[in-house]
Amino acid sequence: MAEDIERDLKPKPGVPLVRALDRGIALLRAFSLTKPRQTLTELTKAAELDKGTTRRLLQTLIIAGLVDHDERSGLYALSVGVLEIASAVHTGRELREVAAPYLSDIAELCHMTTFLWVHHDGMAVCTERVRSAQPSIDAPWFGVGARTPLNCGAGPRVLLANITPEERESALRKPLVARTPVSQTDPDELRQAAERIRAAGYELAVDDFVPGLAAIGVPVFDRSGAFAGSISITSLTSQIVDNGKPRFLAELQKAALEIGRKLIEPHRL
Repeated sequence: MAEDIERDLKPKPGVPLVRALDRGIALLRAFSLTKPRQTLTELTKAAELDKGTTRRLLQTLIIAGLVDHDERSGLYALSVGVLEIASAVHTGRELREVAAPYLSDIAELCHMTTFLWVHHDGMAVCTERVRSAQPSIDAPWFGVGARTPLNCGAGPRVLLANITPEERESALRKPLVARTPVSQTDPDELRQAAERIRAAGYELAVDDFVPGLAAIGVPVFDRSGAFAGSISITSLTSQIVDNGKPRFLAELQKAALEIGRKLIEPHRL
């Protein structure tokens, strides 16, 4: 989500920033799973631009086939042209392609939603999401491409535990969202949690993302032992936790092991 993203990238010395392009990218990033359609006023505020600049940039993006505009409602939305560009992304594709059938199998076995996560720039990026045909409860708040800090959710917290110490410190310097009263946002507590998660080999997160829901996350390592990402399942707490222990952990770990065995090399964003 746009409000959660903090970009650390800075122009290289001697290479000027193209402001028009930077502003256009800010507009594209303003769209999210929770706000897929927005008004000119909403986009102007989200991208921190004046209305005239926003209108001109949107018109350019419409001509380029990246944004659609509904004349009746006045709402703007990303177009299928963005998907055409996304189809050319190679980084992380192998992990996603290998993991997809395993995520589908687990989703049907558990009647839960499954996720594949990778680390990028201090954030967790959802690269695959599979919904069971008969889910106990859906988890629509994260779709493919959505980003979230590493402090909440089983899959993202597994990433926090297994990235390098330098990457972890960079992630902990980013805004850490308290989604519920039990969400951890203190860096020292999160460092301790990362050590615990890495030692245990999994994470059971309860009520820290959405009250009443829990999730289990496990890491995926390639054949060389390099960390590639994490997979997770989420549902009602009563369906995830049994007498204080995570259900379906063995199935999730087996899937992570099989995914890792099929990876030729680690693919990280």
